[in-house]
Amino acid sequence: MKKILFAASEAVPFIKSGGLADVVGSLPKALDSQYYDVRVILPKYACMKQEIKDKMEFVLNFYMDFDWQQMYVGVLKAEDRGITYYFIDNESLFSTETIYTGDALFEIKRFAFFSKAVLSALPLIDFQPDIIHCHDWQTGLIPVYLKERFQGDLFFHDVKTVMTIHNLKFQGRWNVQEVEDITGLSGYFFTPDKLEFNKDANLLKGGLVYADAITTVSPTYAEEIKTSFYGEGLEGLMNARSGDLRGILNGIDYEEFDPANDPLIAYPYSIQNFRKVKVKNKLALQKKLGLVEDEKCFLVGIVSRLTDQKGFDLIAHVLEEILSTDAIQVVVLGTGEERYENMFRYFDWKYHEKLSANITYDNTLSHMIYAGADAFLMPSLFEPCGLAQLMSLRYGTLPIVRETGGLKDTVKPYNKFEGTGTGFSFANYNAHEMMRTIRYAEQIYYDKKREWNKIVEHAMSENFSWDVSAKQYQLMYDWLIG
Repeated sequence: MKKILFAASEAVPFIKSGGLADVVGSLPKALDSQYYDVRVILPKYACMKQEIKDKMEFVLNFYMDFDWQQMYVGVLKAEDRGITYYFIDNESLFSTETIYTGDALFEIKRFAFFSKAVLSALPLIDFQPDIIHCHDWQTGLIPVYLKERFQGDLFFHDVKTVMTIHNLKFQGRWNVQEVEDITGLSGYFFTPDKLEFNKDANLLKGGLVYADAITTVSPTYAEEIKTSFYGEGLEGLMNARSGDLRGILNGIDYEEFDPANDPLIAYPYSIQNFRKVKVKNKLALQKKLGLVEDEKCFLVGIVSRLTDQKGFDLIAHVLEEILSTDAIQVVVLGTGEERYENMFRYFDWKYHEKLSANITYDNTLSHMIYAGADAFLMPSLFEPCGLAQLMSLRYGTLPIVRETGGLKDTVKPYNKFEGTGTGFSFANYNAHEMMRTIRYAEQIYYDKKREWNKIVEHAMSENFSWDVSAKQYQLMYDWLIG
C-alpha cells in the first residue's frame, strides 16, 4: 500500500479559515483507501474548539533544534471518517486566538518550525510516506529541509514531495538574515535560484524549487501563473518548472452540498423537481431576510470574502445603477475589507427591499443562498479555483463569472444558438462588461424561462465531486512513486 502524508496549516473538521481547509479535509477521503494509506498532519492550535481537542490522544513528544534552542514538539492524533490526523504541538507558537496572527515574522517562525517538526516526527510515529503532499507557503520548507538534511537518512531516502499552490499571492516572505537564523538553513539556500526573492527569503519559492512535482487547483490557473499578470513575480520559476506543473481542479463534498438531502435548506429538491420546488427556497430566503417576497423577481446571491480579488471594485462601480433601475434583488453574505462591508450596509439601508447585506459568516444562510438565489455573482480578478461557483452549480443557481482560473474551467457560458452552457461569463475585468452580463442573464430569466430552466438542468448535471479530481491526483502519485 502506498503511503501519502498531507501537510497543511488547516483542514476541516478540525480548523478552518478558508477553502484550503475544505480541500485538505475532503481530498484524502476521496483517494482509493484500498490502494493508499493517506494521513494528514496539522498544527495543534489553542483556538481549536474544545470538543475537537477532546478527540485527540497524546502520542509522544521530543525536543528539536530550532531557532538556536531546543524546542518542545508534541505529537497527538485523532481519527475522522477513516483518516488518521496528526497534530504538532508547541504552546509558544500555536497558542494563538486565531489560526493566523497577521504578524509576518511570527508566522514565518511557527510554520518553519512546523515544517521541520513534521519531518522530525515521522520516524518516531513509524509512518514512512512515499509522498509528502505540501499545501501553500506554510509547508514550503518541507521539501527544502528534506533535501537539506533529512534525505541523507535511509528512512527518508525515497520520500518524494508535491507542492500545491492554492493561491500564489501568499508566499511567506521575510528578510534573509532573520529567516536564515530562525530556520538554521545555510546561506547556500538563500540565492536567487533557491529561496531568495527580491532580497527576501520566500518560503513558497523554496517549496516550488525543491518539490518533485507542483500542482495548482485548476488547469487555467496553472497556465495563468506563467504570466507576469498572475505570476506574482514567480512566473519565471513557473515556466522553468512547467514540465512538473499540472492543474487539477478542486472538488466539493457532494454529500455536504446536496440539494436533495440538505438539512439546512427549507425545501430539498433535485434535478427532477427543481422547477416546482427551488422557488420555494427563494421565498423562504426572501422572508428570512426581509426582502419583498416575489417568486418572479430575479435574485442574485453573493457568498464571498469582500476583497478586491473577488471583484468587489467592479460591483461598487455599478451597484447603484443596477439597484435603482433593474427588477432585481441581491443577497450578500461575507466579511472582508471595511469599505465593501460599509458599502453593502449603505445599500441595504437605501434599498432594503432589494438588497440584504449579511456581514458575517453563517453556514446555514450560505446554503439557503445557494438554494434560493437564481444566479450567483463571482466576478473575480483572479481565482485559482473557486469553490462557491461549484456549490452554486450543484444547487442549480447559475454562476455569473469572469473568465479566469477555475471559473473559466468550471462555468460553460450560455450559448443561445446551441442551447448549451451552465452559466454566464465575461472576459475583461470591466464593470460595465460585468453589468451587461448580469442584464443578459436577467433577460433570459424573465423572457425565456424555459431556456433558463434548461441551463439550470445542465448546471445540476455537472460533476465536480472529489471523486473526479482524486483520480488525477492518484495518477500523479503513481507517476512520482514509479
